[in-house]
Amino acid sequence: MTGSDEDPRVAGLRTAVSRLRRELAAHPAEFPDRAIAEDELAALAAMVTYGTPEVPRLRSSLLLIAGAIGSVSALSRGLREVRNAVELFGEPRS
Repeated sequence: MTGSDEDPRVAGLRTAVSRLRRELAAHPAEFPDRAIAEDELAALAAMVTYGTPEVPRLRSSLLLIAGAIGSVSALSRGLREVRNAVELFGEPRS
């Protein structure tokens, strides 16, 4: 999907993930779980490249990212934006 037929939730998530990836890359401090956050953000970026991602996988990635960078206050705004974008996908279907 490209252009006007793209799901706006996917576009929003792609933007939020891209922004947080840039902020994380520019953050000078090293912390123990940085690689986990980088890997999960890369996974989210890949998921939104191929259409609408699976909600359980989105939530799993979000939890790992939040656990990895949740204590880094400089990244809290970007993390909140990713969380808000994931929440737009709603609850997973049973």
